[in-house]
Amino acid sequence: MSVFAWQGIDARGKPAKGIRDAESARALRGALRKEGIMATSIEEEAAARKRVAREIDLSRYLQRVSTLDVALVTRQLATLLRAGVPLVEALSAIIDQLEKPALKTAFTQTRDKVNEGSSLADALKAHTKVFPSVYVNMVAAGEASGMLDGVLERLADFLDSQADLRSKVTGALIYPMVLAVFAVVVVTIIMVFVVPKVTAIFADFERALPWYTQLLITVSDFITAFWWLLVGLMAGAGYGLKRFRSTPAGREKWDRMVLRLPQVGKLVVMVAVARFSRTLATLLASGVPVLSALDITRNVLGNTMLMKAVEEARDSIREGESIATPLKRSGQFPPIVTHMIAVGERSGELERMLEHVAVAYDGQVNVRIGAMTRILEPTMIIIMAAVVGSIAFSMMMPLLKINEFIGG
Repeated sequence: MSVFAWQGIDARGKPAKGIRDAESARALRGALRKEGIMATSIEEEAAARKRVAREIDLSRYLQRVSTLDVALVTRQLATLLRAGVPLVEALSAIIDQLEKPALKTAFTQTRDKVNEGSSLADALKAHTKVFPSVYVNMVAAGEASGMLDGVLERLADFLDSQADLRSKVTGALIYPMVLAVFAVVVVTIIMVFVVPKVTAIFADFERALPWYTQLLITVSDFITAFWWLLVGLMAGAGYGLKRFRSTPAGREKWDRMVLRLPQVGKLVVMVAVARFSRTLATLLASGVPVLSALDITRNVLGNTMLMKAVEEARDSIREGESIATPLKRSGQFPPIVTHMIAVGERSGELERMLEHVAVAYDGQVNVRIGAMTRILEPTMIIIMAAVVGSIAFSMMMPLLKINEFIGG
């Protein structure tokens, strides 16, 4: 059975479209005709995706599958399973109410594979862009333990917390970035369009201009004449940085530098610790073996230095050591975190202790992001005001001297 994307006209003469599985395009056309829909276009969903990918379509970006979308659907699936609805029927019910094509396609193909006898986890593996490895492994553990509904509920909570953390970090960075871009645009417009017109007045001024005005004119002339060079240098620098970070050695040097940055490094560690603790706690509580859980958790940290520490911990555990000892030895994790993990291991309540760590560090991340935002906003405004004020001062002072000269 294949998945088709179709378009047509319904009985009221209005356009209609959707995604549906069928034996063939002919069978789908017949099924749509019975529903009063005249199909105008039917093609396999994979071919449709390739065609759409070649087109510039803003809706592709607006309809991306987000973590919150997956969390919502996961919670709905858990509710249906807890109510005793069979898995294939629950997946069909989920598919009927989905609107985003990528998510609808993923669940449709998943349902078909489950209907053919595949496990839910194996069916989800084909859609790594929608369902990450942590999702698939938790589902596999839930199926093995016979507690799939409970694991899905826990997974939905986990996805919600991850999306919330990501939105807080992203939201804290957006405003300063917007201010920075706005400042660059304003200063560029002033230097390219305003300064040359004002400084043209100085052409007949026989007195020597102040050094800061001469510097302003020189910078303005350079930007006006060589703007293409500046754009090229910035683009080249961005491309070079991207290539540098794409190499293992470059990525390691970059991540090490980020961890050493004042304030920023501490925030990166806090976010990573919160993500590490919550992910590991969720996986262990769902029945995923500790070595597999550490493998999955390692990939969600986003920093090679912290990833190395977790990798060393995994290797040490394989040799019979505890989790806390190698993490402490790496020096990348805060002492309080390794101490709480050690206490959790000794008491047999590692999952609960990791949850406490995640909650504590989520709170610290919120406090630090709030503090950084309160500092960054006025700092950016002051810098912008200082730059624009310096430009205005450099242009106005000679004009005041002209007035004094004329008045004299």
